[in-house]
Amino acid sequence: MKKRTIGKILIANRGEIALRIMRSAKEMGIATVAVYSEADRNAPFVRAADEAVCIGPPPSKESYLVIDKILKVCKDLKVDAVHPGYGFLSENGDFAKALEKAGVLFIGPSPGAMHIMGDKLAAKEAVKKHGVPLVPGTEGAVSDLQEALQVAKTIQFPILIKAAAGGGGKGMRIVEKESELKEGLERAISEAENAFGDGSVFIEKFVTGPRHIEVQVLADTHGTTVYVFERECSIQRRHQKVIEEAPSAVLTPAMRKRMGNAAVDVAKSVNYVGAGTVEFLLDSNGDFYFMEMNTRLQVEHPVTEMISGLDLVKEQIKVAQGEKLTFSQEDLKIDGHAIEVRVYAEDPANNFLPDIGTLTTYRPPQGPGVRVDDGFEEGMEIPIHYDPMIAKLIVHGSDREEAIARMERAIDDYAIAGVETTLPFCRFVLGHASFRSGKYDTLFVRDHFSPGDLEGNDPEEMIAAALVAAHVDAEQRWVPTAEIADSHLPSPWWLNRR
Repeated sequence: MKKRTIGKILIANRGEIALRIMRSAKEMGIATVAVYSEADRNAPFVRAADEAVCIGPPPSKESYLVIDKILKVCKDLKVDAVHPGYGFLSENGDFAKALEKAGVLFIGPSPGAMHIMGDKLAAKEAVKKHGVPLVPGTEGAVSDLQEALQVAKTIQFPILIKAAAGGGGKGMRIVEKESELKEGLERAISEAENAFGDGSVFIEKFVTGPRHIEVQVLADTHGTTVYVFERECSIQRRHQKVIEEAPSAVLTPAMRKRMGNAAVDVAKSVNYVGAGTVEFLLDSNGDFYFMEMNTRLQVEHPVTEMISGLDLVKEQIKVAQGEKLTFSQEDLKIDGHAIEVRVYAEDPANNFLPDIGTLTTYRPPQGPGVRVDDGFEEGMEIPIHYDPMIAKLIVHGSDREEAIARMERAIDDYAIAGVETTLPFCRFVLGHASFRSGKYDTLFVRDHFSPGDLEGNDPEEMIAAALVAAHVDAEQRWVPTAEIADSHLPSPWWLNRR
């Protein structure tokens, strides 16, 4: 690939990720263009851009997902390249092809690589040729009980019967032993037929006590591919991550190298270029299996940046310009430990249901080793049209213990009022023995959390006690004393919650 200088980048996204990309681009001397919906007219990312264009009403399908509108802005403003962020069009091969046809660089992998990795069966077929470990199971549909029994005995119980055509948990059955196989197979087939009109099911080994570990990869157009270590992403609700950390607390150097090399092989299987993430399941025996590859920047990329010293967005832009990676695998070293918590406008005491409203108070934490990637300001409304994430709170410490302590302090310093958030849940997780020991998996919420864990004294009584104890002034500002500090008063996110 010939080198090509990028002078202007359009960010085909919104919120915190748009701001985050703009900051790196501006440090590189690259002009930025924001596209925004009517709901985001007054958002910080719009003001931060050198140029900004409204592309439609609030619904994504009428604005952020309309390829033709984005292409028009690229043409009108003479844009050199587009960074898609994550979500929206970031893994849309048709979008990448349309940009290529228009002579605009797509800061990401090729459409072909995106297509293969976007199809789970195609992805498994591609990586299988490179010896990447896959969850044992059938390659095609199974309908005969004897065939299912033979497979189950080979891979051993428990097994997972899954509908080939769908998702959402329909047509899915966990079978613990042979006596349950007949009923499990029949019910899975029946559910698949009713839900998807296709009764095809396949069988996989059910991974017990799974941990979700992903590996960051970077590849240039000159044949160099490296892995930038791993991220532990096992604290999840509804199969979506809430807390991530890097490195994982359980990987040994030897395991890290094996998993990293496997991730590089996954990337090479589709001639991948740019930044990508290879996701694995790690079982209780220390065996890992390929799940999928995300062909974009990840929400949790900051923890990798904190421990590696790299700016992944800048690396993406350099690769898109045809530059070589300036480091080898041997040059990369892990520096300390990083943790990220996602601050969602959700109520963890009510099954993490999204909460909307106005940020009547919004004061993010500060201090050494603290980073906040956000896209909101005090007084702004949380829109109902998009993902409810308010911010990403990231901390870095010399080791895991310091990172945990720093994150607890940062959460306590985070003042948000007007909406419920996931901060109380994250604070609970950080203090839990399973998390502190590093011995946790993707079933943490099911096994260790209930809404009652967040219950405390009545918030009004707690506020009154704090005010009296602190001898507040006329403006109701209190000054902590040693006695008050020892009484473990609630943190700002608790005092300011609705």
